[in-house]
Amino acid sequence: PAAFPHHRQTTMKTAVFATLLASAAAFAPASQKAASSTALNAFEKEIGSQAPLGFWDPMGLVADGDQETFDRLRYTEVKHGRIAMIAVVGYLTCASGARFPGMLSSDVAFADVPNGFAAFNAMPKAGVAQILAFIFFMEVGVMKDLGGNDFPGDIRNGFDFGWDGQTDEWKTQKRAIELNNGRAAQMGIFGLMLHEQFGNLDAILPLK
Repeated sequence: PAAFPHHRQTTMKTAVFATLLASAAAFAPASQKAASSTALNAFEKEIGSQAPLGFWDPMGLVADGDQETFDRLRYTEVKHGRIAMIAVVGYLTCASGARFPGMLSSDVAFADVPNGFAAFNAMPKAGVAQILAFIFFMEVGVMKDLGGNDFPGDIRNGFDFGWDGQTDEWKTQKRAIELNNGRAAQMGIFGLMLHEQFGNLDAILPLK
């Protein structure tokens, strides 16, 4: 069979290395496993600690049971999950051929912009700059925890949106759904990006 190009081999090696790194935790020394038991006792009832894995921290990031560290990592996880969910929806929408009508710029139509990484080469530099500026604005001015919220990832910052009127059971369920969907989306967008670079995206994503 034909050999993979060098950059694809490098990408595959990186993915395999990350998998092996996560698996290495199974062979951690007894002292590290004891610390993991401390974390298990501290966080086994947290949202997201559920079947089939329960509380799972293979790299021991919160092995000392520190609540502040856990909250910071949970905020990051929720945030990345939200971004990944938007990314998956956007990727699939563009892969299906959906485009805005009209012109992106004076000489580039929305319909002419390809899907995936190739879009960055097709867009004018000013368009890429606008995207980056919007991300920066959302990061520093909108999507941040200003304090006084109920849980890590709660960025309502004084706005209710009907959340406070719900039961604790309903809130817990919705937070668990968001967390799990975000985790799946992070794996999903990573997989889409990898297969696009492998060149076999059309085989697993026949949307057109």
